[in-house]
Amino acid sequence: MSTLPACPVCAQENTYPDGDMLICPDCGHEWSASAAAESTEDADAPICDANGTPLADGDAVILIKDLKVKGSSITLKKGTKVKSIRLVGGDHDIDCKIDGQSFSLKSEFLKKA
Repeated sequence: MSTLPACPVCAQENTYPDGDMLICPDCGHEWSASAAAESTEDADAPICDANGTPLADGDAVILIKDLKVKGSSITLKKGTKVKSIRLVGGDHDIDCKIDGQSFSLKSEFLKKA
């Protein structure tokens, strides 16, 4: 079993080291081994809302700011309550559904309901 991290682009696990870099032979992505170690440390930190309250899967949250949706004319209004969120990794760390449409949101624009 390999102790090397999976590729952050394609999530395949057959990565290999090349000096200080890690390489994925499937997609060709290269990244720093030290950056991979730092990202695993950050993964242990809980995802918190704008007030610093830790969030969990299934929580209900409220938008604290109007958010324009990229590539669309939709604007998510401040005060909209979102039920049953799902925590995911990455920059947009919350997956949810609002009015039947799926969205990925940043936790910094939410507060726990």
